[in-house]
This record gives sequence, structure tokens and C-alpha cells, in this order.
Amino acid sequence: MKPLVLFFISLNLLTQSYLDYPHPYHPTSTKQGMVVSQNYLSSDIGAKVLSEGGNAVDAAVAVGFSLAATLPRAGNLGGGGFMLIYDAKSNAIASLDFRSMSPELAKPERYRSSFKDDGAHDYELTRKGYKAIAVPGTVAGLLKAHEVYGTMDLIQLIQPTIELLKKGVPVTEDLYGAIQDTEYLTLDEESKKIYLNSEVVIGGKLFIDDLIKTLELISVSGAKGFYEGETAEKIEAAMIKNGGFIRKSDLAKYKPRFIPAISTSYRGNTVFTQGPPSGGGVAILSALNVLENFNLSEMDHDSGKYLHLLAEAMKFGHQSRSRYVGDPKFYNVPLEELLSKDFAKLKSRTINLKRASKPDRFNKNARNLERQFIESKDTTHYSIIDDSGNAVSVTYTLGYSFGSGVTIEGTGILGNNQMNNFAHEYGNNSYRRSASPANKLESLKRPMSTMAPVMVFNDDGKLALITGSPGGSQIPNINLQLLVNILDFNLDIGEATMLPRIHQDSQEPELLVEKTVNFDTRRLLEVLGHNVEISDTIGSTQSIHIVEGVRYGYADLRRPNAKVSIKK
Repeated sequence: MKPLVLFFISLNLLTQSYLDYPHPYHPTSTKQGMVVSQNYLSSDIGAKVLSEGGNAVDAAVAVGFSLAATLPRAGNLGGGGFMLIYDAKSNAIASLDFRSMSPELAKPERYRSSFKDDGAHDYELTRKGYKAIAVPGTVAGLLKAHEVYGTMDLIQLIQPTIELLKKGVPVTEDLYGAIQDTEYLTLDEESKKIYLNSEVVIGGKLFIDDLIKTLELISVSGAKGFYEGETAEKIEAAMIKNGGFIRKSDLAKYKPRFIPAISTSYRGNTVFTQGPPSGGGVAILSALNVLENFNLSEMDHDSGKYLHLLAEAMKFGHQSRSRYVGDPKFYNVPLEELLSKDFAKLKSRTINLKRASKPDRFNKNARNLERQFIESKDTTHYSIIDDSGNAVSVTYTLGYSFGSGVTIEGTGILGNNQMNNFAHEYGNNSYRRSASPANKLESLKRPMSTMAPVMVFNDDGKLALITGSPGGSQIPNINLQLLVNILDFNLDIGEATMLPRIHQDSQEPELLVEKTVNFDTRRLLEVLGHNVEISDTIGSTQSIHIVEGVRYGYADLRRPNAKVSIKK
């Protein structure tokens, strides 16, 4: 009988059917509320708010405050950013600008080096320490969103972070590595006490006790608990003691502002993103307008031909944002011209499909100076949708990893280094990004940014995608690729996220490609004239894709500890 048993087993194997999957990147799916952020604890906090009856904005406020504890290198109370809000009931989208602002005392001459014969800008002063800190906008932005759209009491949204801080934030390998890699933290005594002590080890706990008091003041007094009173006095005292420029008057003057979102049509969809002072949205939409003139779906996604065309469109997008974007309160940004379909069509006709164009007005001197103007990759993004279809897309930052490296004594607040994002040497004959007069430093002005939260509505006018990414100057191109992957190549959100990425700036000679781009494609790009440079990872999108009423969430695997959490 033994041979007969074996025969039947073999026959069963021959006839058995197996479930196969087109790729290994599986999104989380639900019809309920969903939160996707760069930290698992923060995603869970947001999902819990949804479970307790809060809406998407309530969850966004909770997540925004929590990331100051769970992801201190980028999550923040001392930085700034942008938020897109979709209100399902009114079918309207709002754009909230809470970008950091220059203090009134921050004049261009205060950043000139006395140690240089030419009196050039000293970039060290805008990268680290107290002079690098712009007036923070995050707290005001989160509270304004809550004031207009929130439904839960503020204390309910902040309390989870307070409880987490009391227990201590778990130190993951990623958090520990970020701390150890950030030299600026070693230059500030308060930061050293918090982040460089014996308890901050992998598997240990991070305690930021003073941040608890700061959050308690905000939860009770709202914006006055941060921009006035005890916290404001501590910020001013630390600034005066250490040569910084922020005063209580600057804090009192700071206001978040609702501004029109900018948009373009693409393949029958409408893509919304952030307008100036962000140049990231302009770069994305300009590039999409160029790509619309080509049939991308007929190209192989991993082909040299497609990536070459993508790189050329990226150059055009970055040209637009580099030259013409600044704070609209100080500069008349020509948005209509920058987002013109006719202009993009003309530009598309100049693209040589067989040869890479040269970087925009690139020269050796400009290159050396451009390297001084660095937009940090250590930003963070989160996307949220609730049961009713309300949605939020948030990108915010401290600038560099842990910002300026400074912790304001007695507050637990990390200071940003957003003064680094101004054009401190504009007006010479080069066309480097840092030379744009639109972005010159002026008092009470917001610097240009590349942060660009995104929402997409399909041809039926229904919300289809919520996304965004950190990545500094790479942000527009990261978002662009995710959009094209979905809207042109009809990929699901998992595969659209994890396929290899490239990055090309208008003024950088290198075409960055992730190491997962295959060798033959890289060689073809070089033949086409691209200066290919291998990059480890590019960006980290946190996305929700809505298809026929089902929400598919995906947390980019390029950075550890990100998570999709679902309302219970």
C-alpha cells in the first residue's frame, strides 16, 4: 500500500492550485479610518483617536504632537510645515501653512563672517546653534487645524504623548543611530543631558521631562501656552543667553495661515499640493505637466528610456521652484505661468529622448556654493483618513536631523535650523538656487521649502490618494514618482512605493539612482549622458490609496519603524 499512498500524494500536488502574488509589497486594507506615519507608536496614537470618535484632523493633531517624542530628529514642536485638509462634507480642500518664520532681529548682515576677507555668509551660523533657529510654527499650525476642524478636546489629543513621555520613549536601533550620528547634539549642554546619557541605549528609554510641562501648558492654554507666558519667556531667555534672535514679540506675531492649495489636471485626475512658500508643489505639478505630453504607459517602468524622460521632467520642475518661489507675502510668485500647460508643452518639445540636457546654468563656482545650501532629508510625513472620508496630509520638519542641535532649556523643545533655507547670497551672476532673490532673507519672512503634502482626486471627483515624503530637495521627485507609478502604470500602493527611485535636480550634475536600479539601466542612462551616482535610499512615502471605497495604506520600508494603523 505504501507506493499507492505516495502516488495519491503526488497526484494531489499536481492538481493543487496555489495563490500567487504579483509582488512582495502588500498594503494594509480596510474600509475604516487609517493612519500612516513614520513611527509605529505615533500611528497607534492616531488610530486610537479615531477609535475614540475623533476625526482625521483630531488624529493629525495627536500624531503631530506625538512625533516630537517618538521621532525627535524630525517630529517637532520647534519646527514648521504644511497641511492639506479634505473636508468630505463640504467636498473642499484646505491648505495650511505653518512654516517657520525669520525673527525680526535676523538681518542678513548678522550672518556675515568676520573671519572671511570677503565678508561672505557664514553657513555655520544658519546650520547649528541659536542663530539658526527660526520662529517655530508647528504648535500654532496644529492648534489652528484643531480650532477649525477638530471635534475632541485638545487635552485628549495631547495626553497620550504626555503619558508616553512619563513612561519613557523606547529607544529603537534607528533612534539610537540617529542620535549617535548627529554631531550637533554634542555641542549643546541641554541636548547632551537628554539624548546622550547612559539610559539612551538600544532597548532603553528616552526621557524628555521638560517636554511634559510644555505639552501640559499647551493642552490647558492652547497657543498661549507656547507663544506667550512661561514657555515664551524660557525661549527668549535662552535666545538672549546664547546669542539667538527670537524674542517674545516674534512668538506673539507668529500666525499660521490658510492659503489656496495649488493643483493641476493629470490623466483625468486632479493633483492638489502645497503652494508657496513651498516650491515643492510647484516642482511636482510642473513636472507632471511636462510628462503629460508623453505616453508613459507604453514604456517599461524600469527602462532607461523612461527614467531618462523622468529625469528631464524633474529638471524642469526644479528650475521652476528654484528661480521663482518665495514667501508670497514678500514676493509675487508667478504661479499661473509656472503651472501653464502651454509652457509645459513647449518645454516637453525641447526634451531630447536620446541625450541628457546639461544642468541649468551649471558652473564650477555655482556648484561649490550650491553645496552650501543643503535641504535636510530629515523631515517626516503622515497621512490620515477617517470613517467619514475626511483626510489629512502633513509634512513638517526641524530642518537637519535634530534641527540646530539645540534644546531650549526648561522646555524639552528642539530648535530648528530653518534659517539655513534662506538665500543668503542672492544677487550675484550665478543662478544657483540659493541665489534666488525670491528667497532672500527678510525679517518675519518664511523661507522657501520643498515640503509638499499631496492629495489626488480621480475623474469622478473622489479622493483617491493621500501621500507625501521627507527628503529635502528630493521631496518633489519622490512624490512625482509615486504619482506616476499609480496614475500612469496603474500599480498598487505597495509596489508603487517600493519600486526603485531616482532624483535629478536642475542644478546638480548627478543623477541619483537607488542601488536597486538594475545595472543595464544604469549603463544606458550613462550612455544617454547622465552622470549616474548610486544612492542607498531616496525618501520615505507614507500613503493611503483609495480604490472603490477600500483604503490601502502603505508605510515605506526605506526607513524603519513606520507603520499603518487602523481604527479599531
